[in-house]
Amino acid sequence: MKGNLLVVHGGAPTAVINSSLYGVVTEAKKHEEIDKVYAAIGGSKAILDENFMDLKQVDDERLKLLLQTPASAIGTSRYELEKSDYEQMVEVFKRNNIKYVLVNGGNGSMDTCGKIYKACGDAGINVVGIPKTIDNDISVTDHAPGFGSAARYIAATVSEVAQDVKSLPIHVCVIEAMGRNAGWLAAASALARKKKGDAPHLIYLPERPFNEDEFLKDVKELYDKLGGVVVVVSEGLKDKEGKPVVPPIFQVGRSVYYGDVSAHLANLIIKRLGIKARNEKPGICGRASIAFQSNVDREEAVIAGATAVKAAVEGKSGVMVGFERIPGEKYECKTILIPIEEVMLHERTLPDKFINERGNDVTDEFIEWCRPLIGDDLREFISFLD
Repeated sequence: MKGNLLVVHGGAPTAVINSSLYGVVTEAKKHEEIDKVYAAIGGSKAILDENFMDLKQVDDERLKLLLQTPASAIGTSRYELEKSDYEQMVEVFKRNNIKYVLVNGGNGSMDTCGKIYKACGDAGINVVGIPKTIDNDISVTDHAPGFGSAARYIAATVSEVAQDVKSLPIHVCVIEAMGRNAGWLAAASALARKKKGDAPHLIYLPERPFNEDEFLKDVKELYDKLGGVVVVVSEGLKDKEGKPVVPPIFQVGRSVYYGDVSAHLANLIIKRLGIKARNEKPGICGRASIAFQSNVDREEAVIAGATAVKAAVEGKSGVMVGFERIPGEKYECKTILIPIEEVMLHERTLPDKFINERGNDVTDEFIEWCRPLIGDDLREFISFLD
């Protein structure tokens, strides 16, 4: 099926979203069926505006820069689409002879991908999703590109903060990790540990109701023992009634802008326990960091982009590229194609087997699952203090 290909980014960027774009363009160049490789400049709204750039004209050496470029090289958005917008998109595709549409994004973007697929009907346009999220909350797939790099960042950052607190053990440091309803990223901070007893000393996840009294008890016991305590919490912590520990500042669609959970808990420690405490909130630093980009994450992101192109050219549509872990001692994954309706706005949270009984830490099983995703060993961060 001869025609043009269009790739669009949706939602928040990651450290490897451009690596998937690299995979798309380099693979597309290999197929005679694909003429132009359009990028929607600025997310889904760019489709309606027909703001396209042909990346097939970019030379290979310049394309390689995508592998080390933070954010989204072609822009992205959280534009709220209406039903009529999808109908308009189909006309745009036809007008520009676009036969292949690739949507790179998270849960919300996969919902968009599914709706584009349905709108296209029998128009002869193949639509394929490419997973992307630092939250790792896309259903079915073992994990999603973007998570491994963000996990590496939080593990490395907590490791360095831990050295600071260990050398001046006079306070509690509460570090806040992103993750709306899923605690994958906060849980990944456990990889900062080199040995038993290392920080983070406590990890609190949105999958378990947050108990304020238990939290303060845990902190007090560790402070009395160590003097310096490092706590990692997810931005999406909820109480036993399912309400956010700190009410959101405001919400636009699915995008929730939380208050500072870490600041709230640090203040709680100061007021209730009389212990010096401070909070840290890396926020988008973690999803933008190329310095801590995981080599495994980058390579899998490229594969995801290339696999999406192959699937579309082979006539597959209404699917998302996913990863399935192959059992064995050595980490290995294979790509799979997942029906798009199985991932549209479906959130994958941390399973019970990955959370300890008290709900203030993760299990060894989680650490073994997560460790390969952050790439090359973090042992370079081992210091004289270890």
